[in-house]
Amino acid sequence: MAHITSVCRSERRGTVKQNIKSGVLVENFGLEGDAHGGNWHRQVSLLSQDSIDAFNARGAGVGAGAFGENLAVSGLDLKTLPVGCRLRIGKTALLEITQIGKTCHTSCEIAQRMGECIMPQEGIFARVLRGGAVAVGDSVSVVWRAAVLTISDKGAAGLREDRSGPAVCALAEQHGYHVVETAVIPDDFDTITAKLRALCDADRADLILTTGGTGFAPRDVTPEATEAVITRRTPGIAEAMRAGSLAITPRAMLSRATAGIRAKVLIVNLPGSPKGATENLAFVVDSLGHGIALLKSAEGECAR
Repeated sequence: MAHITSVCRSERRGTVKQNIKSGVLVENFGLEGDAHGGNWHRQVSLLSQDSIDAFNARGAGVGAGAFGENLAVSGLDLKTLPVGCRLRIGKTALLEITQIGKTCHTSCEIAQRMGECIMPQEGIFARVLRGGAVAVGDSVSVVWRAAVLTISDKGAAGLREDRSGPAVCALAEQHGYHVVETAVIPDDFDTITAKLRALCDADRADLILTTGGTGFAPRDVTPEATEAVITRRTPGIAEAMRAGSLAITPRAMLSRATAGIRAKVLIVNLPGSPKGATENLAFVVDSLGHGIALLKSAEGECAR
């Protein structure tokens, strides 16, 4: 599991940050007592401990805080995470990534000595959404972004209340996902494919959950639309959902739901009923985060 390896601050700008080992992240400010905190988008700076170790292996010989980082994190490749991604620190603190890397207008001592500095390329910056204590050894976990699409002709026309979408959102949030977008769209092949492509290609979500359009009705085209946009299939997810559902009802065999990957985004089809959608999601939700982490290269190999 990813964890904090150092907690650093500098009380004055232009001075090297010191490892204080524990501190307090203050909502909409940053690390308490740090000169770089404030009401702006770079309240907290973070670096992967692996990046620091690799740089030191080349002879840099720098200690914690030398790159200007507030938090160093082991076990997570921070630079692969997208802007908008959230990180849960310890028990209560929550950060949102606002920037990847930065432009250094003056060459720091490390860059002058080594010819480069890793902070401009590999450092990430975040704002504090929820404060809390932080200390060396605290866990760090990614809060992945989810989009939920309800696919229903009647729902899109305003003739039926959407109950499946909110139910899926609630379950996803219970399992740590940050729902960034919801929509109700008709059972139309072109509309579905356009929406899926837009979400994936603009990197607006890490997981897309669709509900509806997976049955035998002539307008049920969600699986076909999903298959048209994905570049890699993930059949085990749909197989696991059908296997779980078969223990509840033999009609589960009639589900045509599919799942797959496009542009490092995982798409999963769910049934249209609130009960069916939440039951199916519950069968697989505990494993989806690990799959997304591997997809984003935010975790190592499965054997680690």
